[in-house]
Amino acid sequence: MPHVIVIGGGLAGLAAAAALGDSGYQVDLYEARPFLGGRATSYTLPNAESVDNCQHILLNCCVNLLNFYERLGVRSKVEFHGEIPFMEPGGRVSVLKAGMLPAPAHFTGSFIKLKFLDWPDKIAVGKALLALRSEYGKRGDLENISMLDWLREKKQTERAIDRFWRPVLVSAINEELDRMAASHGFQVFWLGFLATNESYQMGVPSVPLGQLYSSAQWRRLGNVTMQFRASVEQLDPQRGALIGGEWRTADAYVSAVPFERIGALAPGLEIDVSMFEHSSITGVHLWFDRPVTDLPHAALLDRNMQWFFNKGDGKYLQLVVSASKQLLEMGRPEIIELAVKELADFLPAVKTASLVKAHVVKEVRATFSALPGLEQSRPLAATKWPNVFLSGDWTRSGWPATMEGAVRSGYLAAEAVSGKRFLIPDIA
Repeated sequence: MPHVIVIGGGLAGLAAAAALGDSGYQVDLYEARPFLGGRATSYTLPNAESVDNCQHILLNCCVNLLNFYERLGVRSKVEFHGEIPFMEPGGRVSVLKAGMLPAPAHFTGSFIKLKFLDWPDKIAVGKALLALRSEYGKRGDLENISMLDWLREKKQTERAIDRFWRPVLVSAINEELDRMAASHGFQVFWLGFLATNESYQMGVPSVPLGQLYSSAQWRRLGNVTMQFRASVEQLDPQRGALIGGEWRTADAYVSAVPFERIGALAPGLEIDVSMFEHSSITGVHLWFDRPVTDLPHAALLDRNMQWFFNKGDGKYLQLVVSASKQLLEMGRPEIIELAVKELADFLPAVKTASLVKAHVVKEVRATFSALPGLEQSRPLAATKWPNVFLSGDWTRSGWPATMEGAVRSGYLAAEAVSGKRFLIPDIA
């Protein structure tokens, strides 16, 4: 049985391990931390309550991520929602959802009824969506211009940019519009909103993220073993993986470490990551003494806090700020005060509720920044060493830094190792 060592237990490494282990390979996965999931995981607070580091969601177009969940037998633990509420300060709610018309016209009815856009905004957005559909896959400069450049070119109103395009894209790609390659914005709207009637549906895990990758799930794949608190210090194509001063060998090696670690792990690969930058995500967990909403989630307009997710009968909400550079210098009390103040602008019940406890998570290195011109610097799975392969959301997966992108990269690495096919093509 061929033997593979996977370095890193984030989604990319887990996907590579699952695919190879399910195909007859003996896989040993080494993870430096005592848990799996990388930046998409959960952990236990001092009061024994389990929380996600930040709320992670997926869209129904994330076919490889869903396939990975199927391999682990946990797809049923993701709940899909067909309505996307947008809230304005004051509490007014508009809902985007599919209607009776076929794609790509399935949002027509609910889009016309959106209260947070005026008619000039809606007309501008409609024209831009038609242009996006006609230019997707055909226009050659989308990797090198920003999404904001493209939106300006299509004469989008400021209100349309701030209230329609930005809430969707910044959350999906974790970068501001002026620092986001237009190609990624196109991909999100084409695959997530225009391709099919159901591709936009938002999946939210119904259990803490860490439970999706628990040891019980991995028993389904008997050929995969996990080694925790096992940091790989160096990777060499002849000597193998250096762990605790001991070289361990295999037929092939898959690196699933972040871009900032690949140079120290395998300097001989000479992977140039000088173009890469990080973009942060901040999660704010708030527990109130009474329910403050009955909505499952909502996009929050015109404020720093971008989304809330109802994690417990309206008493426990998790707020998310993507591309949260503006919050990194703020202290925990300041962020909590800001979050409660802004949430009260949308949910009047917050004003009379008491905050029982709060928790702030700053993921400073949450994702790579999907900058214009970066795509050509993202490495492929195969390297100049024939037995060493790369995965990670920063590699050339065909997607930006999302959970789907991470799983795609793991499947691509597994394909490079085995010569077998694991990657599921995009829905359109």
